[in-house]
Amino acid sequence: MRCLGISCLIITLFGCSSEDRLSLTVYSPHGKEMLRAFEQQYEASYPDVDVQWLDMGSQDAYDRIRTERDNPQADIWWGAPSTTFANAEAEGLLEQFVPSWDGAVNPQFKSPLGYWYGTFITPEVIMYNTRVLKEEDVPKDWDELLDPKWKDKIIIRNPLASGTMRIIFSAIIQREMKKSGDVEAGFRWLRRLDANTKTYTADPTQLYLKIAREEGVLTLWNLPDVVIQVQKNGYPFGYVIPRGGTPLTTDCIAIVKGTKKLNEAKRFYEFVTSKESMIQQAKEFYRIPARNDIPSSELPSWIAKLKLVPMEIDWKSLASEEKNWMKQWNEQVRGRGKE
Repeated sequence: MRCLGISCLIITLFGCSSEDRLSLTVYSPHGKEMLRAFEQQYEASYPDVDVQWLDMGSQDAYDRIRTERDNPQADIWWGAPSTTFANAEAEGLLEQFVPSWDGAVNPQFKSPLGYWYGTFITPEVIMYNTRVLKEEDVPKDWDELLDPKWKDKIIIRNPLASGTMRIIFSAIIQREMKKSGDVEAGFRWLRRLDANTKTYTADPTQLYLKIAREEGVLTLWNLPDVVIQVQKNGYPFGYVIPRGGTPLTTDCIAIVKGTKKLNEAKRFYEFVTSKESMIQQAKEFYRIPARNDIPSSELPSWIAKLKLVPMEIDWKSLASEEKNWMKQWNEQVRGRGKE
């Protein structure tokens, strides 16, 4: 089954019932290209399993798992920042599982108690339309996005549903708070960004389409998805890594608490996080592995060439404050920057 919602009639027409295959449900923001590829590979290795996936924003996945906690519908949650997984762990939404490669991940990239593990390190970047802007004209740092010349030229994915945007906005709030000692400084910064923002899109697909159609020319997004859209869909996108520092998000995986298919979930978890899978994800889907046991010679050369300046972030504090910060942003900043 390619995704959730396929009619049982189709299964019947092909001569097999739902009892013939064990279904495994995955919630993930990793995009149709990557999800479809690993669905097909897993089913080829385990024909008795029907992998069903739902492609959604990482915050949407978190909210859905919380809503379904008394009757879990997902078995695997594959993809969201470590801050989101840490909150889910605290709420008792995850199963404890220590994978075979536990020793290949640095302590900061995993749950101390084994409830979630980092899979990728994801840099956040400034994305732009290469048909409209030359690289030398693109903002080179976050603060340059506040220049009035970018008014109505910025389009942003709705942060309330996006783990990527929640991390970027929360990191900016924390950065500004460190400078001034006042958390409101971060919201003043975001209000200036809002003044330059034309619209907030409901999902990544709309974000890509609007930037490609030149409804806007700039956005804040993550590096792997920018490159995937160029390579897989031919979109005219480029990116700039902010020179003053960028959040390096740890993207994670976990088993959903209460799954009735625990053994199958563990097998899928190990499959998509194996060394071979991580190498494939790096080569075909531009993910930077969190595992430290993969030789650089087996990874794409672009990973070694990346010049990343990590933004200094207190991840524990960010995880605890993110929800309240995004609520305040939605109530006091969104759509008010032009006032």
